[in-house]
Amino acid sequence: MVVVGLTGGIGSGKTTILNYFHSLGIPIYIADDEAKALMNRSKVIRRKLIVLFGEDAYENNQLNRPYLSSRIFNDKHLLAKMNAIVHPKVASHFKRWLKKQNSDYVIKEAAIIFENNLQNQYNYIITVIADQHLRIERVMQRDNVSMEKIKSIIKNQWSDAEKVKHSDFVIENNDIDEAKIQAFKIHKALLEKIHQ
Repeated sequence: MVVVGLTGGIGSGKTTILNYFHSLGIPIYIADDEAKALMNRSKVIRRKLIVLFGEDAYENNQLNRPYLSSRIFNDKHLLAKMNAIVHPKVASHFKRWLKKQNSDYVIKEAAIIFENNLQNQYNYIITVIADQHLRIERVMQRDNVSMEKIKSIIKNQWSDAEKVKHSDFVIENNDIDEAKIQAFKIHKALLEKIHQ
């Protein structure tokens, strides 16, 4: 099974592009969503996160995301420890999910493929890019957060130029109709490569 990674900086519009591929019949796996679900569902993860962050890691039996965000935001060491707990579980969940799929390829969306040096896990990588002012605008509307916070997140991610250098395909998502045309061309190109 061909696994295509889809990545891009915050606010680039990955979800919109992902949904478009899904509408073409391509199975999609959103690593972040699965990680969040597993952090709530898995007793092993819960136990380890409470050891790492203390009892405040969970509130009313649910992951206390604002608390965790505030703890890991400027602490790369703590973030790495959390990822070491969560990422292996997501990886094995993805393997199980993959076995159930029946299509030419699947797309796994992950925001920090390159940052975590995970590019070898994919046959191809699509990077979604967009102008920074648009990205900031989208995230401010979506998450109701300050421009400063978004800029610091952008600063912690690889630049679009860096990601593009390491990608097989690029979608420029400043205009959704244009982006969908690009995505459809990539879909066709992937099918051709797979069936060669």
